[in-house]
Formats: sequence, structure tokens, C-alpha cells
Amino acid sequence: MRFLIAVFALAGVVVSALALRVHYSTDTQPCSVNERWDCGNVNHSSFAEVEHVPVAAIGMAGYLVLGVLGWFRRRFLFLLVSLVGLGFALRLTFLEEYVLQVWCFYCVISQAIIAAIALLSLVWFSVEYLRLSRIGAVG
Repeated sequence: MRFLIAVFALAGVVVSALALRVHYSTDTQPCSVNERWDCGNVNHSSFAEVEHVPVAAIGMAGYLVLGVLGWFRRRFLFLLVSLVGLGFALRLTFLEEYVLQVWCFYCVISQAIIAAIALLSLVWFSVEYLRLSRIGAVG
């Protein structure tokens, strides 16, 4: 399971790095397709930073933390961090849909990655909890 998590976390880092490149770029973006799909509009909006830190950089850090927690089998912390990451991504998705009314391919891909990681974390934690409860290690 931890190898699958590492693959997803690495994919999240790559997608976040691509979004970070867009954040700092002033060139025409390859993902600017039409008025509904434009990574530049999303990554240059006021919602693309939290306290002057780009959201994409926060995503990269989050995926790295998830990769480390998964690799070292810290299941409970991995579950908590993945659910916080999912909540953060869902908030950004809400802003894209209802406030900006424009979508970013990188953001949508990142949303899918963090959703998959959160689902994996729930399964991984549940399986371990059930295993421990069967042998009497959990009260």
C-alpha cells in the first residue's frame, strides 16, 4: 500500500509543481483552453495564495508530508493529513466553481489525486484497525 501511496504523492508533487510554474509565469498557458478552462486565471487569482504563499507550494508540501507519513506507515497521521488536504482541495474546488467560475486542469487533477489518497488512507487505516481489533490490541 505504501508504494501506491508514494506514487500518488509523487504525482501530486508533479501536478502542484506545474501549477506553481503557472503561478509565477506571465506567458500564455498551454492549459488556457477557453473561458471555462484557464489555469492562468485560477493561478493568478487572489485565491491562489494563502498569506503570500502560493497554494501550489502548499500542495507540494502537503503531498511530500503524505508521502513520508505513508512510507513510514504512520496510518493515523496519514489519515488525518489526507482528510485535511481533501478539505482544503474541496474548498479550492468550490472557489473555482462558484467564485471564479473557471477551472484549472492542474487543480482538477490534484483534486482527483487527493481524493484517491484520502480514500486509500481510509481503507488502509480501517484494515489495520480491524486487524488490531481481532488480535485484541484495540479496546
